Amino acid sequence: MTAALTTSAGALVRRCARQQLPAVRAAAATAIQQRSGSSTATFDSPFKGSGATKVPSFSKYKSSSGETPNKMVQYFMAGTLGAISAMGAKATVQDFLVNMSASADVLAQAKVEIDLNSIPEGKNVIIKWRGKPVFIRHRTQDEIQEAENTKWESLRDPQPDSDRVQKPEWLIMLGVCTHLGCVPIGEAGDFGGWFCPCHGSHYDISGRARKGPAPLNLEVPEYSFPTEETVIIG
Repeated sequence: MTAALTTSAGALVRRCARQQLPAVRAAAATAIQQRSGSSTATFDSPFKGSGATKVPSFSKYKSSSGETPNKMVQYFMAGTLGAISAMGAKATVQDFLVNMSASADVLAQAKVEIDLNSIPEGKNVIIKWRGKPVFIRHRTQDEIQEAENTKWESLRDPQPDSDRVQKPEWLIMLGVCTHLGCVPIGEAGDFGGWFCPCHGSHYDISGRARKGPAPLNLEVPEYSFPTEETVIIG
């Protein structure tokens, strides 16, 4: 009895829903049409009827004193920034140069003064200058004559004796072989000058390369004679 009553009620509900569904659909369609019609009729574009877009006026924000004062401020700021950048770059370069400059002990060895009275004629002395040996030879008159009479045009590194000395009796040059940097032996070799035992380079009494693998003459450093008895190297 209860099951039959439930089935009858369900069937009645479904029947009522089918009868009312077309009316609900028609009412919804009518409401949508009315909404669409009212929105189209009530929308009013703000640009309707105007020839162009209206741009707001910024005249209230414009400077009353003109553009010249503003440009002067801009130029001043740009110039100030440039000056500050230049000073910073200068300070950086100065600090770099100070760090790269020679120390006090190196500067102290930049020049060496030698007393020539302590070097007898016909003898060599070796001093240290900037970490390198320097040969100082007090040449005899025969050695001077031999160095000047040598046909230097045919040598490996052509150089007259007069270009290598300021005073003929004093020969001053670096004691470093131009082949591989060895220290030659004085008063030795086939030409009575210097001989490098490492690879057999021979130099004459003017320090010019005469035999062996040395490609150049012994280097002559910068020096001067402040007095007759002294010489300053460097």
